[in-house]
Amino acid sequence: MSQSDTPNIQALSTEASQLRQELQLRDQLVQQLSQELFRLVKGNTNFMPQRTEPERDLTQLQALREQLQAVEQQVAFYQEQITSRDVEIYQLRQSVQELTDRSRMLEQVVQELPQIYRRKFEERMAPVREKVAILQRENRQLQAELQSVSYRLALKTRNSSHSGIDLPNFPRPASGQSNISTPQNA
Repeated sequence: MSQSDTPNIQALSTEASQLRQELQLRDQLVQQLSQELFRLVKGNTNFMPQRTEPERDLTQLQALREQLQAVEQQVAFYQEQITSRDVEIYQLRQSVQELTDRSRMLEQVVQELPQIYRRKFEERMAPVREKVAILQRENRQLQAELQSVSYRLALKTRNSSHSGIDLPNFPRPASGQSNISTPQNA
């Protein structure tokens, strides 16, 4: 729910209460008017219309009926407005409830995100760690082999340095034949 919805709901609620107050005030006025008319008619025996002024009484009665009808129309109008505002308020409350529920759900998801990411990271890292362990084992094995070869080479080198320089062996020519020419003194 946004911040602008809260003042809107409050304004609608205030307006609805004002309309209810106006409606109650009009109801009171209509009731007072009808009580006053009843009191005047019942309490005044001379109130009986005189035969000389029937048109004036009919006009007043018609005017009163029109006023009463106008007040009834206003009351009906305000009741419709109150009903529509009540429906709107109900819908807004439903919307607020849905948004509050959604907000709670999103907060819960946000709180669970670090755990989810940690678990996913661990799942992805497991094969990498396994491969690193295999490579480290292979590396140790290769280093051991390298040390072994280096040690054997050192032994061989040490043994051959005691026996002299290791020169290449060339095939010896058959007796009396020499293919190698030696320089002669001139």
